[in-house]
Amino acid sequence: MAWFDNAEAKTVTATSRAQLIELVNNATPGTTIKLAPGTYQGGMHFSDLHGKKDRPITITAADPDNPPTIQGGSKCIQISSSSHLVLDSLVLQRTTGNVLNIDDGGTIDQPTQHITLRNLTIYNKSVKGNFDGIKLSGITDFLVEDCLIEDWGTGGSGIDMVGCHRGVIRGCKLKRTNDGATGIQCKGGTSGIRILRCRFENAGARHINLGGSTGRQFFRPKLKDNNNAEARDLEVAGCTFIGPGVPVAFVGVDGANVHHNTIMNPSPWVFRILQETAGDDFIACRDGVFTDNVIVFKQADLRRFINVGANTTPKSFTFARNWWYCEDAPGKSKPSLPTAEKDGVYGKDPKLNAAGKVTKQSPVLGVAGAQAWKEEQV
Repeated sequence: MAWFDNAEAKTVTATSRAQLIELVNNATPGTTIKLAPGTYQGGMHFSDLHGKKDRPITITAADPDNPPTIQGGSKCIQISSSSHLVLDSLVLQRTTGNVLNIDDGGTIDQPTQHITLRNLTIYNKSVKGNFDGIKLSGITDFLVEDCLIEDWGTGGSGIDMVGCHRGVIRGCKLKRTNDGATGIQCKGGTSGIRILRCRFENAGARHINLGGSTGRQFFRPKLKDNNNAEARDLEVAGCTFIGPGVPVAFVGVDGANVHHNTIMNPSPWVFRILQETAGDDFIACRDGVFTDNVIVFKQADLRRFINVGANTTPKSFTFARNWWYCEDAPGKSKPSLPTAEKDGVYGKDPKLNAAGKVTKQSPVLGVAGAQAWKEEQV
C-alpha cells in the first residue's frame, strides 16, 4: 500500500480509482483521503461511511490548485446511509443521471447527517431529463459551500432536496447555458434550509423553488393526517439573481423569508405563489415574506409582477422596503401585490452595474439588496 502517507493511515492518497474505492470503504473517523490530479471513472457508490463530530471522513484533492476530475457513469458518486463526511475540491462531470447523489438509503427514520460539500465543481451539459447536479434525499445538518454548478438535466435542478432538514447552502454559483427546470429546489417535507450569498445566472425557469411537487411516498418525515407542506421555514438572503427566469417560486411552502437579495432582468414574473401538491391534508401555500430586495426589470419582459395560482393564500404574504425599478418605464415601477407593501421604493434607479453590484452612487448601498445583508453566524 505505497499510497499511504503515514504509518497511522489517517492521511492517505489515492492515485487510481481502485485505490480510491478501497480507501473510502476502509476509512475510519478522522481519515483524510487525498485524490491525486487526474481523471477517474465515475459510477462509484459508497454506504455506511461514518466519521465523528470532530473527526469527519474527508475526501479531497491532493492539490486544490489542480483538482481531480471524476466523470461518467449514471452518477459520479453516490453516498448512502452515512454521517460526518466531507467532500472538498473535486470536479464532477458528464454523467447520464444525477452527478452527485447523497441519500439515506431509503431508511426514512435514519437520515444521513452532518455532510459538508465544499469547493465542488459540477458540469453536466448534455444530459436530458429530470437529473440533478447535486441530489440530496433524507439529509440533515448539512453544508453546501462555495460550489460551482454549471448545467444539469433539462428537467432537473442544480441542487435538489427531498426531505432535507437544517441545511445551509452558501456562496454557491448556479449557471445554465440552456433551458432547465430549477436551480435550487426544497421539497418533500424539507425544512430549516438557509440559502445564503449564492449567485444564479439563467439558473432555470425557477432559479429557486421553495417547495415543489413530490410523490407522497418520498416525503421525509412521513406524511401526517393533516397540516402537511412541501417545505417549511426556509430563508433566502444575500443572493443575486440574473435573468431570464423567475428568481423565486413559493410552491406549497409554509413560511419562507426572502430578503436582502438583488434581482435583475426576471421573466416572465418576479416571483410565483403556487400550490402543486393538493389535498385536504396539505396546507395552502402561505406566510411568505419578501422584504429589502432590489428588483430591476423591464416592462417588456414581464407578463405580470407576480403569478398567483389556485388554492394558495396570497394575502398571508408580507412585503416591505423593496426597491422596484422598471428600466424601460420608471413610472410603471410600482408592482401590483397581494397585500399592501410597507415603505416600498418605486421608480428610483438603484444604479447597479451589469453584474448586479452596487456602485458608489447607489442609493441602495447598505440599505437593500444582496450587498446590504450582514450574514449572521451560521
